[in-house]
Amino acid sequence: MDDVGRFRSAAVAWAAGGRGAAPAAASARELAVRVRLRKVLLVEGPSDRVAVETLAACLGRDLDAEGFPVVPLGGVTGIGRFLEVLGPRGLGLDVAGLCDAAEERWFRRGLERAGLGGTLGRADMERRGFHVCVADLGDELIRAVGTDTVRQVIVAEGEWRAFRTFRNQPAQRERTVEQQLHRFMGTHSGRKSQYARALVRRLDPAGVPRPLARLLADATA
Repeated sequence: MDDVGRFRSAAVAWAAGGRGAAPAAASARELAVRVRLRKVLLVEGPSDRVAVETLAACLGRDLDAEGFPVVPLGGVTGIGRFLEVLGPRGLGLDVAGLCDAAEERWFRRGLERAGLGGTLGRADMERRGFHVCVADLGDELIRAVGTDTVRQVIVAEGEWRAFRTFRNQPAQRERTVEQQLHRFMGTHSGRKSQYARALVRRLDPAGVPRPLARLLADATA
């Protein structure tokens, strides 16, 4: 694991609290200086990290090497704690992020409590580098590439038979194709990350979902 990876692990351990928080905080402080971090990008989970880093790679970028590590929260309720340890009251790092529409209130509350604004609307959050997906990032990607392309990706991933079985389940028959595809991608451990990577690679550069494009734009400031 390189220094940026160690910083990511230390930040997660520090934010988690408990007996390991103090040594993790010391490690995060030392590593943040050593690797000259420019901004930390906070996302909800591993599949979001995969999507952001894959898109960056498609654009010829290495976010870790550039000083913009992507850090998954491991649950949206942790956003306040991450902002506390990484933001102005902690390491003093610049932060940006991405969240689902249903979790926007957690991010807004966390930003306000961390001293990064008061009574924030969505436009205020965006100006501070925090962007909200319509539904979630998986939904954004499905709409961006289109259902036909998603089906092609499922075939390429060797899971077309599994998807056909899934969509014929009674609970799925009344759902739209988009809803079926979205749900299918979340039914297996690691599948969300698998399809986040595959769908991002199929994106037209002009059709990158706005929240994802805006987050990467913030990682150049």
